[in-house]
Amino acid sequence: MSYTDEERLAQLGYKQELHRGLSGFSNFAVSFSIISVLAGCLTSYGIAMKAGGPVAITLGWLLVGGGVILVALSMAEVCSAYPTAGALYWWTHALAKKNKSAWSWFVGWFNFVGEFAVTAAIDYGAAMTLSAFLSLTVGLTVTPLSTFGLFLVIIIVHGLLNTFGVSLVRLLSDISAWWHLVGVAVIVGVLVFVPDQHKSLGDVFTESYNATGWTGPFAAVYAFLMGLLMAQYTFTGYDASAHVAEETKDAARTAPRGIVSSVVVSLVAGFVLLVAVTAAIQDYDKELAATATGFQPAEIFIDAVGANLGKALLFIIIVAQFFCGMASVTANSRMAYAFARDGALPGSRLWKKINPRTGTPTNSIWLCVACSVALLVPAIWTGTTGYLAATSVAVIGLYISYITPVFLRLRNPNFPVGPWNLGRWSKPVGWLAVLWTAFIVVLFLLPPAYPITVDSFNYAPVTVLIVLGGAILWWFAGARRWFTGPRTNVDLAVAPKAGARE
Repeated sequence: MSYTDEERLAQLGYKQELHRGLSGFSNFAVSFSIISVLAGCLTSYGIAMKAGGPVAITLGWLLVGGGVILVALSMAEVCSAYPTAGALYWWTHALAKKNKSAWSWFVGWFNFVGEFAVTAAIDYGAAMTLSAFLSLTVGLTVTPLSTFGLFLVIIIVHGLLNTFGVSLVRLLSDISAWWHLVGVAVIVGVLVFVPDQHKSLGDVFTESYNATGWTGPFAAVYAFLMGLLMAQYTFTGYDASAHVAEETKDAARTAPRGIVSSVVVSLVAGFVLLVAVTAAIQDYDKELAATATGFQPAEIFIDAVGANLGKALLFIIIVAQFFCGMASVTANSRMAYAFARDGALPGSRLWKKINPRTGTPTNSIWLCVACSVALLVPAIWTGTTGYLAATSVAVIGLYISYITPVFLRLRNPNFPVGPWNLGRWSKPVGWLAVLWTAFIVVLFLLPPAYPITVDSFNYAPVTVLIVLGGAILWWFAGARRWFTGPRTNVDLAVAPKAGARE
């Protein structure tokens, strides 16, 4: 039997409240825009330049991409069975065999914090790029305060655009997907044909560099592993396809396809881009320092193709990063709306409200903007240290929430397979995804640089412990008595009989 999207949502316990206007391409475009190879791997390019060098940038990208595809495939299978905006924490509640509400509570909080951390990191990265552009064009003196000011402007504009409705978001997301694909092609073409000299492909794939301060026989390996944060941070946010499932047509098929295709296309496009950028490096130490702009890709572009053309390439990246941040606010607000709909956020009654005119969760949009800003207030004093902490928090928070429902699905023999599934490959792919996630979560809790100072300290473990500790305290202080997991708002007795679509 085939069900409509509204009937399938009713089976999951919810009435259709959000405007369902996203096509399969638009669903893909939201996740593809958040991954944004023109944002993530370029704003964090300096991480891998310093830790690991070219080999971490190129081969590290492929290594991480392979692990992420496993996670995306496993998530997509669960998404097909449960196409709801609550996504990860909702799936967790459905799949846990014991302590369902507790599992759901903690996954929801990790996902919520990871979502606004990645939004903060994306928009602060956009501010870093815009600062470099303004430094080159109008002579702006780049300071932590000026960068934070630009970050505020960017994230407020993203809040406003999302407030106007899903139709505008759909249009901008579709434009964003094409802008990214064409932008990568233009940047690669310029960097391949314009510079007078390039690194050899041998150097691009094998040269290592260690400016982390760590020494010893395994220092180069450790630096390489720290450099993987560049790629792993970039491959975040593709859960957006699941969070906008209630706004997507034929969600049980198109939302999982959006998750997987956004990762695969980003893997290919990002690899080509990173090879071109790395091959165009003219003076590694000079461009790593990036003293004029504070942004390594800007220095690489200027040195490789000249000031005017370099600025043009930088402009392409700025527009792509703007689209990326806008899509991140969209996904973040939908998760917050769903979590509030089930009573899990302070002031849930306010955050779950839907604007009747636009069909969007306006209050949740601005809640997420406010949380993102609050997370990066320390960047006024610490600059890029605050940005790096946000990237680590985003990776750890999101991937814990990504993999938990996958882990529970592997241990649940009664999983209701949806129309998009892995068949007999489900368990081997799922267990490999769990192992990969455990590896990267531990990795990014380690200190990235030596000596360990206020400026080089990895604040991610502190932030993660604060989130976990707060969630634990709140749970035992009272949430365990009133949070029962997803709250249905339709009469399940009259909903169509539950079952996966065929």
